[in-house]
Amino acid sequence: MDSAAHIVIVEDDAKISALLGDYMEAAGYRATRIMDGAQAVDALRADGADVVLLDLNLPGLDGLEVCRAVRTFSQAPIIMLTARVDEVDRLLGLDAGADDYVCKPFSPREVVARVRAQLRRASGALAQQAAAPLFAVDRDRMRILLAGAALTLTPVEFRILAELIEHPDRVYSRQQLLDVAHEDQRDISDRTVDSHIKNIRRKLAARPVAAECLQSVYGVGYRFELPLC
Repeated sequence: MDSAAHIVIVEDDAKISALLGDYMEAAGYRATRIMDGAQAVDALRADGADVVLLDLNLPGLDGLEVCRAVRTFSQAPIIMLTARVDEVDRLLGLDAGADDYVCKPFSPREVVARVRAQLRRASGALAQQAAAPLFAVDRDRMRILLAGAALTLTPVEFRILAELIEHPDRVYSRQQLLDVAHEDQRDISDRTVDSHIKNIRRKLAARPVAAECLQSVYGVGYRFELPLC
């Protein structure tokens, strides 16, 4: 799958688009370059993609609108390209559906690595569909099973871990997880999430492969990665 992957690059800067296209093709992928948001939605609906590289600041239909539109018909991984770190929360918001982001200026090799990681995760998710899941979320009983055994979680820990498990590979900011954990929108420091994650990891420690599923994303927050074994 990886060598034949179709990467769609939606970027209105011709130089950046060409550079990314060259690197994707050098990595063995098939690259399609599109410079307009509305055209990108039509092309993705018609032809699909294995990974989408999507610039935020597109003319007309911007990257956030394109991302939302694509999510109505496709679950292909979307990596947003942005020039501002303070846009990350908006890009990775629950209503947008982006899977990852890269800040400009970036190394094309880094983008290739991010694409490769998304393809690897997608392959792992497909493989897991035929296997018994390591985690199982039971929202009715407010419990999470790890290899068939119920974890001892507080209500806040349950809500955080359940949200992450149900949206694998999606990056969540601390504030987004805080909003999930405390539905009453109380005023709590977003660093409280770090304490909750630390406690959850401790409770997963008996199964190291499970603890490794909770990944820190430097400067942003956390993601849940499906185990590939």
